[in-house]
Amino acid sequence: MLENNIAVLGDGGWGTTLAILLAGKGHRVTLWGAFADYSAFLRRKRVNDRFLPSVRIPRSVVITHSLKDALDNKKIIILAVPSEHMREVARKCRRYPYPKKAVFINVSKGIEVGSLKRMSEVIIEELGKVPLAVLSGPTIAHEVAASIPTTVVVASVSSALRKQCQELFMTGRFRVYTNSDVVGVELGGSLKNVIAIACGISDGLGFGTNTKAALLSRGLVEISRLGIAMGARAKTFSGLSGLGDLVTTCISPYSRNRFVGEQIGKGKCLKEIKTHMQMVAEGVPTTKSAYALAKKYKVDTPIINEVFAVLYRHKSPLGAVKDLMTRERKEE
Repeated sequence: MLENNIAVLGDGGWGTTLAILLAGKGHRVTLWGAFADYSAFLRRKRVNDRFLPSVRIPRSVVITHSLKDALDNKKIIILAVPSEHMREVARKCRRYPYPKKAVFINVSKGIEVGSLKRMSEVIIEELGKVPLAVLSGPTIAHEVAASIPTTVVVASVSSALRKQCQELFMTGRFRVYTNSDVVGVELGGSLKNVIAIACGISDGLGFGTNTKAALLSRGLVEISRLGIAMGARAKTFSGLSGLGDLVTTCISPYSRNRFVGEQIGKGKCLKEIKTHMQMVAEGVPTTKSAYALAKKYKVDTPIINEVFAVLYRHKSPLGAVKDLMTRERKEE
């Protein structure tokens, strides 16, 4: 494969992991961070202590806080910033020159609060109709960085771009599938974080495997139901960005969203939990968006509704469990 000039915007765990993966394939990679002092720290230490400890960043990866330098002459621009900052970063990209036919790849999982737009919609709204793909799936960053076998999916409306991105990321330990359902891939990767919070609450309350299995299976029903109403294909939610990502995020001890739920189940308040977290739990703002989307599309999402009530209306976790378990009897 030809060597590419690549910018990875976002020096969190996932952005850093992808920068390392791509540099390992021989590409010229620049990793951009929003905070000058932390970018300087990464340049010196070459280990992302905050987000990806114990994993060395190759010297070949250029680390910068200058967005202008990061974008300069880059054929591929990977957006790995938290969803709540996506619009701001995309807007800043307009200020600086980058190749006219540069490809943008979104790897962030979330739905913008307020506008209820998926990340690809936010990017296109800010940058115009740029060549755009989405990479998603069950990806715990430190496992990918450790070359633990992982499978993901890349989605785009362009068949050629799907194949280009598949070739770009594929390694012997990082397998990439393609999908044309951008809506479904983005929604699966975003909405599963809400269900992961529910599973964490279950863990925090001391419940067992039966409860988690119920949340996973019924949660997938809610994700599929809402996704289909929004134009996604049902089949997508049984794939990597649906079931695959859901299972990983709900069972992994490293899942930030599951951790937030677990702390809530143990009696801590959301504000306290967020204060002590360095990494972003995308499911917290996504719960607000998911709740609003369910209302907008008139879709029944009882688990999402209860997570919203616990996070934003101070409902007790046990009260939420009771209301879920005593709902009107139904067929599966």
